[in-house]
Amino acid sequence: MQRNHIRSGAVTFAVLALGLTACGGAKVGAAAGGSGSAKTAAKGAPCGAINLAMNDWVGYTADAAVYTEVATKALGCQVKQIPLAEQVAWKGFSTGQIDLIMENWGHEDLVKQYITDQKVAKDLGPTGNVGQIGWYVPPWMVAKYPGITDWKNLNKYASLFKTSESGGKGQLLDGDPAFVTNDAALVKNLKLNYKVVYAGSEAALITSFRQAQAKKTPMLGYFYSPQWFLSEVALKKVTLPAYTAGCDAKAQDVKCDYPDYKLNKIASTRLETGNPAAFKLAQAFKWTNADQNVIARYIAEDKMTPAAAAQKWVAANPAKVNAWLAGIPGAKKF
Repeated sequence: MQRNHIRSGAVTFAVLALGLTACGGAKVGAAAGGSGSAKTAAKGAPCGAINLAMNDWVGYTADAAVYTEVATKALGCQVKQIPLAEQVAWKGFSTGQIDLIMENWGHEDLVKQYITDQKVAKDLGPTGNVGQIGWYVPPWMVAKYPGITDWKNLNKYASLFKTSESGGKGQLLDGDPAFVTNDAALVKNLKLNYKVVYAGSEAALITSFRQAQAKKTPMLGYFYSPQWFLSEVALKKVTLPAYTAGCDAKAQDVKCDYPDYKLNKIASTRLETGNPAAFKLAQAFKWTNADQNVIARYIAEDKMTPAAAAQKWVAANPAKVNAWLAGIPGAKKF
């Protein structure tokens, strides 16, 4: 999933070895054992170094900022935040350059490759967030164009969504091409007279929706929750053919809605043995969509740094945070 890119002001840009270029310029390469990856804690310290992947959407930034705040202050971990596209980050489990992904959206192919087959990564369980992807229109359109939130009516309104980039068809505006999306296949398989055009980022997508609502201009776009922006503009979701188990098994054949994603955390198997305190904290980390949206709004709308936003949230929620630390030797409580 993913999404002008809101990133951690505290990001440490690790210089990694040869290989795939990812967002933010960091790379994941073939050289194993990236520096600092899952290093054992120094004598007397509960935690060592950890390389944390930073995927490029503000909800992820919120998860990572809070994990970093707690891991650093309560356990003494040294957290390196490494900006990478979500698919590329998984590759770091096999090279030894990534220890933790804090918010995973499905990726069954990567689960099979790195967890089931290579056994270099492990599912640490849910974050507590439920993710939903879909197509949305600004609220003003629902009153003016009856039935526009039913996919069966979209061709009737396609001319409304023509742009200079949509080749005479209606435009379906997606975010970052690296985000999880079935949209090109959906347009084709549902025989919709639309073309997928990429805004390029989460921030660009939000700006487009905000302007479409304020100026009453037509827009059909990809969006998702949890997302703080939905509390500013209550976008209306288009009903696609219902999701059923397996209906998205072949990407090119998809003609059903997206599933609900129980977002989860993925860690390298090295982390469990090499840095158990950092592993246990990640395993215990669990909150709600509302929790994440509070911090995401601090960052995106109130312009706080991710670190400052995390500090504010942690200070206001000590009981929740201390529950994550229960049972971790040497942990300092908030």
